[in-house]
Amino acid sequence: MDSSKPQIGKAALWMTGAIAAFSSMAVAGRELSVTHDTFEIMFYRSVVGLCVVAAVLTFSGAWPQVTTKRLGLHGVRNVMHFTGQNLWFYAVGVIPLAQVFALEFTNPIWVILLSPLFLGERLTALRLIAALIGFAGILIVARPGTAPLNLGVACAAASAIFFALTNISTKTLTRTASIGCIMFWLTLMQGVLGLAAAGIDGQMVLPSWQTAPFLLLIGLAGLLAHFCITNALAIAPATVVVPFDFARLPTIAVVGMLLYHEPLDFWTLLGAAVIFTGIFLNVWSENRNNSATPQRVSAAK
Repeated sequence: MDSSKPQIGKAALWMTGAIAAFSSMAVAGRELSVTHDTFEIMFYRSVVGLCVVAAVLTFSGAWPQVTTKRLGLHGVRNVMHFTGQNLWFYAVGVIPLAQVFALEFTNPIWVILLSPLFLGERLTALRLIAALIGFAGILIVARPGTAPLNLGVACAAASAIFFALTNISTKTLTRTASIGCIMFWLTLMQGVLGLAAAGIDGQMVLPSWQTAPFLLLIGLAGLLAHFCITNALAIAPATVVVPFDFARLPTIAVVGMLLYHEPLDFWTLLGAAVIFTGIFLNVWSENRNNSATPQRVSAAK
């Protein structure tokens, strides 16, 4: 009996939770865009997140893990994530949700291209091919020349770049900082950034009985999504988890159609499939290389 099947089943359940969390966050962001600007959404989201993180650190006795070591890198990481998340929330409010998700999926492509610059990782031929395939998918989704460049599309595409930079800096931080430490500075710093940015115009819309549930949902869904993905990756290979993650696209496309009467755009779905092909090629090659390494070492012995 294949013992990996139960693990894959558990990973699928975790990814179902992640898909539900990401989709609910997008819907909540769309609903809130009518009343709150993106800076206000980010501030209230961070307040909710900080309360949850503080509670977890308290009950787990993990406060000693929160240190000021590499505080500058924490700051750089959170400025990049804050920028990317604001661009994402803006795009959610002005373009079809499926288009936002399709362009967001280019995040790993940018990681491939930027890692040699910031992490010193080697840009292999397969990685380059995967990146080129991903960019072909971007062109299919955006279709430059067929219509004037939409600001929402540009913001969604730019958010993927900032999320990639966030992931690269996170990888560097995890070498010296715990997840609890990273999450604490994430929610605290972005709360401060959100409050400062929201108050620039001299006015800030307070939560109402109508918007408070959506703000709470965004704060909790963001944490839940990453928690689910982390657990899925802990028990199953990335080649299993990545295809499940891409189920977000048809899911949000159906949600957008049912709630906001957004048409199922063929080009968006086709472009997303091409982007997925590039990312899956890279993940498959990395997993193959990792599994081959022990064999080479064993043979050398």
